[in-house]
Amino acid sequence: MIRFQRIGRKNDPAFRISLLEKARAAKSGRVTEQLGTYNPKTKAVTLKADRVKYWLSQGAQATDSVHNLLLAQGVIEGKKINVLPKKTVQKKEEEETKTTQESTSEETAKTAPTTETPKEESAPSTTEPVAEATPESTPAPKETVSDTSEATQAKESPAT
Repeated sequence: MIRFQRIGRKNDPAFRISLLEKARAAKSGRVTEQLGTYNPKTKAVTLKADRVKYWLSQGAQATDSVHNLLLAQGVIEGKKINVLPKKTVQKKEEEETKTTQESTSEETAKTAPTTETPKEESAPSTTEPVAEATPESTPAPKETVSDTSEATQAKESPAT
């Protein structure tokens, strides 16, 4: 990864643009190569453009902030990446969930009185098939229960 490594004092940020393995922390010190520096207060940037292009061609990936900086410097071409998309997405999702909850509560309030009447009418018709189905399905379990009770009685009688 090509990423920033903070090197500035407290309240005075400055960054190295470093190449290091993705799993390593930027503060670990195990930097493969230092590719430049960036001072956000003075907007001063120093880059080894040829080395950045080389590492990108070898498969290194730049973080979103570094990618945008490389675009601004003209090292690479493409579109800027939104660095903070999660905050805007969360706000939109919260608004959408609120509106959907309100609309579903309104719909249930409107549809609830109309659905209760058909349920009362259809209730006897739905219970009749269920009543017919239960006698057919219940004898099989009763037979298995009676088989087991007969087997236990047969076992108990020779023992006594």
